Amino acid sequence: MKEYLGEYGMIDVFIKSKPFNPEWYFTEDVPLSGSKNLNRRVGLRSPAFRPPTDVFETKDAVIVRVEIAGMQEEDFTISLSGKYLVIRGLRPDTAERRAYHQMEIVFGEFISEVELPSDVVSEEVTAEYTKGFLRLVLPKIQPRKIKIED
Repeated sequence: MKEYLGEYGMIDVFIKSKPFNPEWYFTEDVPLSGSKNLNRRVGLRSPAFRPPTDVFETKDAVIVRVEIAGMQEEDFTISLSGKYLVIRGLRPDTAERRAYHQMEIVFGEFISEVELPSDVVSEEVTAEYTKGFLRLVLPKIQPRKIKIED
């Protein structure tokens, strides 16, 4: 929490984020004019949306599957740092504009962040995008057997 002197006097500013999640949001409690006890909460969130993401394990790998239709393989940015996987991209809106009667498909920037349940071999990660699903196979690090010499 950080305090600063604003137009209405001292204002508390809370900047919150989830661990290992660069998606951010900002909230500010601003006193309503003429009142010391009533506040208005003002907020600002990241414009990125999070597509549905599944993470599961097999005996040899961690599988991450993201449902994000309307993309091309080159539209994704995938990064792996230790046990943290970040998948980003931008799903473009259609060029034609019309009067919508219902609009549920989200367009724009997206981000999916995953803390992997186990260590993986980063050099052997594979990814494929088919039929609206991005599928990553992250091979697990296997225990190494050490032979005792005589």
